[in-house]
Amino acid sequence: MRRAIFVGGALATACALPLRAAAQPALDVTDVIARIPGITGVVARTMSDDPPLLAVRAEEKFAAASVIKLAIMATVYRAYDAGTAKPSDTVKTRSSDLIGGSDVLAGSPAGKEWSIDTLVKAMIHVSDNAASNTLITAFGIDTVNATMRLAGMTSSRLARHFADVVPAWRRSENVITPGDTATLLFAIERGTREGLATIATPQSCRAMIDVMLGNDDTTKIVRGLPPGTPCAHKTGEIDYVRNDAGIIDPFGDAPYVLVVLTRGLKNYAAGNRGIAAIASRVDAALRPDAATH
Repeated sequence: MRRAIFVGGALATACALPLRAAAQPALDVTDVIARIPGITGVVARTMSDDPPLLAVRAEEKFAAASVIKLAIMATVYRAYDAGTAKPSDTVKTRSSDLIGGSDVLAGSPAGKEWSIDTLVKAMIHVSDNAASNTLITAFGIDTVNATMRLAGMTSSRLARHFADVVPAWRRSENVITPGDTATLLFAIERGTREGLATIATPQSCRAMIDVMLGNDDTTKIVRGLPPGTPCAHKTGEIDYVRNDAGIIDPFGDAPYVLVVLTRGLKNYAAGNRGIAAIASRVDAALRPDAATH
């Protein structure tokens, strides 16, 4: 597999066919955020070109935790589009990439070969850290950061591999903003919905959504949605941080993007409840009939 950056399909193309929506509802989650014992950033936006419905600390940097794995996934799919990699290609694990928080690769010996497709699904479905590290090694930190820049994630960066223990001074090395993360998810959904080359080809955007729909973490955004609501998302957890970012009902009539990031969180259960409460409030405003179906 050759390391390369797929430069076709610039995001500017995604603006060529804007979706127009009716007047967007007023939405306030100030009271919910006040109950979260930490600092919270939120962005919620529909698939129109209107400004986000919610933008709380949208441009502030937060420790990314595993949410930055969305950018790693996008990097892989751009390589598929460029023909420099394919899902069946295999890569070998390095001993330094094999760390805890790796349900799929747990106990795997260094040097074992894994298909890229298996690694991507492990990274997103169960947030396997060793799979993520193996993909970072294979594609390169610089390539992941180039993907983020192309997506418009101007204040986000990947600076290191995932680790078993992250000292406090290193938690801010992998950073994202709510606005940047929403921009990436918006590009993926728009590429799927409008058949446009955004951050990847329409086919790859659709495939990324399918992968995200397999995320098994239901403790945050999913918890606040009506049962059975499709949510293509990625969660993240490290000390003092609980994050979630996703596309709600991506193949439905009114999909939207929701990103909730936290830092300095003093109570993880309260943080998860707060993220779920924000999701519930946003969903009730944007899909008012969903709870009755």
